[in-house]
Amino acid sequence: MRRTARMPIILCDRRRFLRSAAGAVCLGALPRGVWAQQGDPEKTAVDLITPEAAEAAERGLKLLAERQDKDGSFRSGGYSRNVAICALAGMAFMSGGSTPGRGPYGLQVSRAVEYILANTQESGFINIPNASSHGPMYGHGFATLFLAECYGMTMRADIREKLTKAVNLIVNTQNRDGGWRYQPVRRDADISVTICQIMALRAARNAGLFVPRETVDRCTEYVKRSQNPDGGFMYMIQGGQSAFPRSAAGIVALYSAGIYSGPEIDKGLEYLMAYLPEAGNVHRESHYFYGHYYAVQAMWHAGGKHWREWYPAVRDTLVSRQTDDGSWTDSICTEYGTAMACIILQMPNNYLPIFQR
Repeated sequence: MRRTARMPIILCDRRRFLRSAAGAVCLGALPRGVWAQQGDPEKTAVDLITPEAAEAAERGLKLLAERQDKDGSFRSGGYSRNVAICALAGMAFMSGGSTPGRGPYGLQVSRAVEYILANTQESGFINIPNASSHGPMYGHGFATLFLAECYGMTMRADIREKLTKAVNLIVNTQNRDGGWRYQPVRRDADISVTICQIMALRAARNAGLFVPRETVDRCTEYVKRSQNPDGGFMYMIQGGQSAFPRSAAGIVALYSAGIYSGPEIDKGLEYLMAYLPEAGNVHRESHYFYGHYYAVQAMWHAGGKHWREWYPAVRDTLVSRQTDDGSWTDSICTEYGTAMACIILQMPNNYLPIFQR
């Protein structure tokens, strides 16, 4: 099906959704490569995810499962009980084919769902005041995205109720420039927090919830204004240099808003390709896992030469950097780095609706 410049923001029909690939996940874990064949006929997941990468991802998932508490939270040092860590770990399990209550990590996904539901406030804000975080709206965005993916797979009324509140909070806290920042207030904005919110809104809309077109249009304009002439993205629209992590996020923000082609995409992809992963250069940029979480999505959506070059490079680099206990280290915490690495490695599976082309 040909993509248009903008995709309409409408309420999806439940039966149509269940007939889609996203709804098919409700039937249980699918064999690796089924959907990847639809997304890219040149390479399937079986071709791209080497035995070494599959083993690395499985070791990472096993470690995450071992470190999850019964209430669904994660013991993660300074970021213990953080909702973003919980959501990303849940998405890592789902990227391998597990769904709430089904698959090898179905229990872990279910626990993550319950933890996030339990910490969704009446206002819709998903946050634990005493938990450490880089910014509460980061956690809210990742948690809302995770709930949206799970709702699309289960159609549970209790998830929809709290997901709706979480979505409304995002819509109602967008600032006048069209973005979001650390707190759920209409004040300033940055590209990094903004991408978390627009992905959450896209996932919610895909699962059948209403998202105002005006919200998406204003966000699109904010993201476009954040792009520098070199194709990269500044942190805030007041000005600043480009950097790999936020530039990867900026391109995915455009994709999430329904912009699939045009000069912004072309320039952005060209900028990112200068950061093609190389063995031994893992710490070349700060926020490594954050940047590559978005970069692999950008290249997956771009397809073709971009994807064929990027995924094998980041795959082999991640496999080489895994520690003996199955984790990946990051300045945030080990669970964060491990969840991000597992999502990246399993991207060709194409299991999560938000990542599907």
